[in-house]
Amino acid sequence: MITVVKIGGHVLDDEALLGRFCKDFIALAGTKLLVHGGGALAGDVQKALGIEPQMVEGRRVTDADTLRVVTMVYSGWCNKRLVALLQSLGCNAIGLSGCDAGCITSAMRLPRVLADGKTKVDYGFVGDVRPSSIDTRFVRNILGMGLVPVFSAINHDGRGQLLNTNADTVASSIAAALGARLVCCFEKEGVLSDVDDPSSVIPFIDSAEFERLKASGTVAGGMLPKLENAFAALRQGVPEVILKSASGLLSRGGTKICL
Repeated sequence: MITVVKIGGHVLDDEALLGRFCKDFIALAGTKLLVHGGGALAGDVQKALGIEPQMVEGRRVTDADTLRVVTMVYSGWCNKRLVALLQSLGCNAIGLSGCDAGCITSAMRLPRVLADGKTKVDYGFVGDVRPSSIDTRFVRNILGMGLVPVFSAINHDGRGQLLNTNADTVASSIAAALGARLVCCFEKEGVLSDVDDPSSVIPFIDSAEFERLKASGTVAGGMLPKLENAFAALRQGVPEVILKSASGLLSRGGTKICL
C-alpha cells in the first residue's frame, strides 16, 4: 500500500529533527510520497517584509503579496531543501507543485461564513483541493519510475493563477485519490489533551470526540484543519489516518483518527 506522509509544523525549521525525519522517511517500508507545509517559515518571512500574517481558524488568508511569499517559501526553499536532503541520503526524490505537469488543480475558495454563523471571510488566493483534483495517472507514473514525489502546497487553477492550499488538505486529497494510508507528522507526539503536557497524547479520536474537543477549546488553531482533513480523508476512503511526531515516524504511537 502507498503511504502519504505529510510533514509540517516547526519540523522544517529544525535541522536535527528534519535530518532524522528524512532518514526515517527513507526507511519507511513500501511505496511513499511526501507532502510538506512551511507555514512557520512563511510567517517569519512575511513579518520580515512588513506583512502581518493573518490566520483564521488555522488557515492563512492569502492576498497577492502573501501568495508571492508562500510560493517562494513552500515551492522554493522548503521544497528544494527537502529534496536535497533526501537525495543526499540516497532517496531519488523529485520536487513538485500542483502546476507541474498540471498534476493538482485547485478551485479558488469563495468567501465563507465561519463557525460563529456571522463572520464572513474572504481568504483571497486560496485553493480548495479534492481527490478529483489529483492526476493520479501522473503520480503513479512518477512512483513507477522509482521516484519519490515531494509536493509543496502551491497549486493552480489551470488558467494561470497560482493558489495557496493547506498542506493537510493536499495530503488528504492525494491519499484519498490513491487509496493510500495517511500519516501526518509534526513536532508533537500526537493530539494532546493538555498542550503543556507532551505526554497527554489522545490515542484515538472519533467524530463525536472531535466535536467535544473543539467545543472545549482543546483543539484549536492549526490543529483544526489537521483534524478536519483527517476526517475528510477517512470519509473519502483513506484506510488509515495517524497524527504523530516527526521523530516517531517508524514507531507506534500518535493519535489514530476514526469515524
